[in-house]
Amino acid sequence: MNRRHAGGDPAAAQLAGELGGRIYTALRAGHLDAEPLVELACLLEELEVSTPATREILERPLAQLASTDLTALGGRLLKGINFQPTFALDPSLWRTLEQALEVLERDVRATGLTGELRLVRPDWDSIGHAWVEFRGSCQGNGIWPSEGGDPVGALASVAEAGQEVIMETIWAAWPVCPVHDLGAHPAFEHHRPVWRCVGAGSHTVAPVGQLPPPR
Repeated sequence: MNRRHAGGDPAAAQLAGELGGRIYTALRAGHLDAEPLVELACLLEELEVSTPATREILERPLAQLASTDLTALGGRLLKGINFQPTFALDPSLWRTLEQALEVLERDVRATGLTGELRLVRPDWDSIGHAWVEFRGSCQGNGIWPSEGGDPVGALASVAEAGQEVIMETIWAAWPVCPVHDLGAHPAFEHHRPVWRCVGAGSHTVAPVGQLPPPR
């Protein structure tokens, strides 16, 4: 939760973040109870951040809330405050991004590029993004921890971030379509990340992780 939602009150933002963390952790563990939901809903109402989820939590008798209701309300409440988990709160998010980077590295090596490629959390990033580092350089945009919540989305985010830093480092388009000699960009095809060439009406070069070596 950011300060905009908390009316500029850092203490309220911190408390909301702590409650959001409790709810997020409990949702992942499958044993969410009503207490943190009610606390967060009360806090948000006090801050005049009223949503359908906060009103439902406070207006419905707790005895009527089944576990499925609590799960649904917890998810809606977190979405309403734009809750962003951290890597410390959920280390599996980092592992998923690292696995995505291993897939991207297949394309890096297949196209003949050398140099260390890794996922880092620089000290200068106070927000807590993950960054793709290539040959010691970070460029472009960081990756939110929440992107690690889905392996497919993680691969797309890592491919985009990796492409940015690689092109900034080598000062050339990467990857390049072997047919049209044009740069390709990440896209989705049949719910999987692919490299898409814009030449000749746009076509798929290869799924991310399966680029062919240069001819």
